[in-house]
Amino acid sequence: MPAQHLYVHLPFCSSRCGYCDFVTVVDRNGEHDRYVDALLAELELERDRLAPRLESVYLGGGTPSFTAPAALERLLRELPEAAELTVEANPETITPQLAELLERAGVDRVSVGAQSFQPHLLAVLDRRASPDDVREAVRIVRDAGAGNLSLDLIYGIPGQTPADLERDLAEALALEPEHISAYELEAKPGTRFTHTHSTELVRQADAMEGYFELVVDRLTVAGFRWYETANFCRVGDRDLRARHNLGYWLGHDYLGLGVGAVSTYRGRRWRNAPSLRGYLEAMERAEPPAREIEELDDAVRAAERLLLGLRLDEPLALAGLDVDREALARLTAVGLVAADGDTLSLTRRGRFLGGAVTAELSSGLP
Repeated sequence: MPAQHLYVHLPFCSSRCGYCDFVTVVDRNGEHDRYVDALLAELELERDRLAPRLESVYLGGGTPSFTAPAALERLLRELPEAAELTVEANPETITPQLAELLERAGVDRVSVGAQSFQPHLLAVLDRRASPDDVREAVRIVRDAGAGNLSLDLIYGIPGQTPADLERDLAEALALEPEHISAYELEAKPGTRFTHTHSTELVRQADAMEGYFELVVDRLTVAGFRWYETANFCRVGDRDLRARHNLGYWLGHDYLGLGVGAVSTYRGRRWRNAPSLRGYLEAMERAEPPAREIEELDDAVRAAERLLLGLRLDEPLALAGLDVDREALARLTAVGLVAADGDTLSLTRRGRFLGGAVTAELSSGLP
């Protein structure tokens, strides 16, 4: 089947956060139109790999909401129709004009990168938005009609305490979002951020398990469904899970457009090279950009299906997965896994140890 999920990478940012390792560029305001031209050219090259109507389109970055408004609106207008259209936005970029543009373009899900509501932690992360900016951004998108709002939080920030995280969760809940993503800070080795905060990052690593349990406890008590390891949605008459990310976790094919974007399609994965100049020049020649290509054999695909599928709160079908039966019996006996012969899932306790449990189960894969 053609891919039903499309990711579009917009790399432009007003500044670079110290912990970020995504493909981003700063101070390239004059290239936004040219980049959108390139995205639309790549879309045409890949059109046959996409279904006529998509399950999801996701604009990530970078800071998609930093893209010049006219260029962003033109891109949104030309993208394929989808059941869910998400745009990531940094709080300081959200204006009434931008919110109206997103509403006019049919964006039905806005993901706001709050990260924290504590000024000292935002400073550590090199974030430009203040807590008041986050609150104002939420007010603006709500006033424009946004009915599906997601907030991103980060925990394990150097200098953070459990009390800081408690306050962040309370602040996020007070804004009544439909969805909250709460991610463990990943500081990549060798970066300026890691060098600056090396000692504190070691301390935070020891605290991660407690932070994780705190996040789950507070959000589930508040009525959120813990549907994926780091993602929570309100329970009600709408399914508010992120359809785009569900596509990844369920192992569905997807296409990625843009510099550094990744695609997985029919047993092959490729990543566009991270050079903005190379990407633009290739698209202007109507040629695919330089790509790293990986063939996904049965062993890799089975391992990924297990690894990603067990992040969800729904049972994973065992058909085609030769899991380690001894490990399965042992983990079931100690209350970490629930299995009925046809499906497998982690118990609540098992989900807190997800990576270790999955590693044991995957030892039987080919």
